[in-house]
Amino acid sequence: MTESAGTPENVSRRRFLTKVGMTGGAAALYGSLGALGLVATPANAETVRFVPPTSTDLAATSRRKKVAILGAGTAGLTIAYELGKAGYDCHLIEARGRPGGRAWTVRGGDKHTDTDGVTQVAKYDKGQYFNAGPSRIPSHHVTLDYCRELDVAVEPMINANAQGFYYNENTPTTDFGPLASTRITHRQAKADAYGYIAEILATVANQGALNSLMSAADVERVVAFANSFGGLSGGKYLGNNRRGYNTPPGAGDQPGTVAGPPPSMSAVLQNQLGDRFAFEFGFDQAMMMWQPVGGMDRISAALADAVGKHRITYNAEVTQFDNTAQGVRIAYRRNGKLQRLDADYAVVTIPPMVLKTIPSNLSTATKDALTVPVGSNTGRMGIQFKRRFWEQDFKIFGGVTHTNLDVSGIYYPSFGYMSRKGVVVGYYSGAYTNLSVADRVTRAVEQGVKIHGEVYREEYQNSFSVAWPKVPYSLGGWVQWPGGRGAAYLHLLQPDGNIYFAGDHLSYYTAWQNGAFLSARKVVMDLHQRVTSTN
Repeated sequence: MTESAGTPENVSRRRFLTKVGMTGGAAALYGSLGALGLVATPANAETVRFVPPTSTDLAATSRRKKVAILGAGTAGLTIAYELGKAGYDCHLIEARGRPGGRAWTVRGGDKHTDTDGVTQVAKYDKGQYFNAGPSRIPSHHVTLDYCRELDVAVEPMINANAQGFYYNENTPTTDFGPLASTRITHRQAKADAYGYIAEILATVANQGALNSLMSAADVERVVAFANSFGGLSGGKYLGNNRRGYNTPPGAGDQPGTVAGPPPSMSAVLQNQLGDRFAFEFGFDQAMMMWQPVGGMDRISAALADAVGKHRITYNAEVTQFDNTAQGVRIAYRRNGKLQRLDADYAVVTIPPMVLKTIPSNLSTATKDALTVPVGSNTGRMGIQFKRRFWEQDFKIFGGVTHTNLDVSGIYYPSFGYMSRKGVVVGYYSGAYTNLSVADRVTRAVEQGVKIHGEVYREEYQNSFSVAWPKVPYSLGGWVQWPGGRGAAYLHLLQPDGNIYFAGDHLSYYTAWQNGAFLSARKVVMDLHQRVTSTN
């Protein structure tokens, strides 16, 4: 039987856990939670059950609790949303003039100034946009649950496409063989790599190399699998229609001409095409993938609307935050004036790279922990082209071209199909962050030409690029933990007095909105448990 909130069993359980936490500390509390099945073991941490606070839980408290939340990104908005539903008095302080933080969608007319003083204004046509930060949502992320709850429409985001390209160019240290600097479609790369590997497997199986490892029946099954997987003919990979057609099948007496012959096994192996297939096999990269209709910032906008505009102060830069005897005190500057916000608790979602520079009376241990994480060096460029040549000329509808060029990947839009114009992500790379805006354009277009030909230059119209280490209030595309999540990470999972910390960097889903949602939920439960246990 499912237990409902407010039942005698549930109340007694809560009281029991409260006493365990007060007497035995966090270790004892989480051990008890695990024994009761309320949290997962570390090996399966994603299955931690979120128990949202309710107004019923707060009925016994002496007064309504006020929570100041620093940062109106995904984590901050979620905390305000979940606590607000339970009756907490939440207020967000946000330095930017918009919600979402790094969940940033750039549209025509948007203006941005980097920390080095360089300003760009987006010139995209109406209806065109570019997700400068998060751009995809796997099916298993809690992000989709919030889209459903907040009525944010989603659509497929094509993360892999058989018509996309692989392109490797020789480097001073790596010779990619006869296929170097050759544009190869995903479908041809996979057909050839899978075909030759399957041929090797079938050959060694038929030669008896597997007889000591498995039964004769299993060897036969391996051979059958290899023939099917690789599309083999007589145990050999000779190429097949998985590679596509030079002349497509047609009507009447037009059977079509299969693309081929395939390159040699040695050429395929030397070009290392198969090394890139792992991208779409990744747990968080495998199809199906999703995106909000109209841009990733639709999630942040929906959260902000649910929280309420009167609870968010934009264009407010925090200048100091402190624990006090009564709770917390936040100082911030808005419109050139210093203002103050007092609350019972604060949750800080500002990235550590920024947070460590803001004066506070945090403990020395916390300040030391904040110096450990660093911002990732990454950037993106959204290029608007005058026509969707990737669809018209190459039949590419969404997906990614993977390359060892410094653009890293070229991402084709998963919306606006068959329309006139479109915005392509011209690079997703840290190699461009120290270039001038003009040099970013020149280099990115040059690299695109190598793969797509001169059409890439001819159809270029305008672009907008983001160097995340230079973005104010972010100073990095995401947070990295040098050496892995260690003592500093664990320290920041705990509050410093009345001040809590949250963000995707305090989860095992760094750089995903999912991590921000999960971290926010953890802090919501931690803070609520504290409030209800002390009243």
